[in-house]
Amino acid sequence: MISSTADNTIDVRTLVPRERHAAILAALRELATGQALEIVNDHDPKPLRHRLEAEAPGRYSWSYLENGPEVWRVSIGKPVRSHASGGCCGVCGGAA
Repeated sequence: MISSTADNTIDVRTLVPRERHAAILAALRELATGQALEIVNDHDPKPLRHRLEAEAPGRYSWSYLENGPEVWRVSIGKPVRSHASGGCCGVCGGAA
């Protein structure tokens, strides 16, 4: 289960565009397993999704909560992984 709270929301519309990805990636690194970050943006953050899929394949979930035309809200989660689900749990140090 992935949860999101008001504390895990970033409205990147207040940031200059060149700082947005860095702020989001820093917030994602701070997420605990099972948590989610909600981002609020003024355009579809599809380029961020492609970047995450390229740099960290399978490590984050992505769900649109609102899909424009003026505001996009996306929940990016750090799902719980286990060897049974085909991923590494991140605790034991073993391979999947």
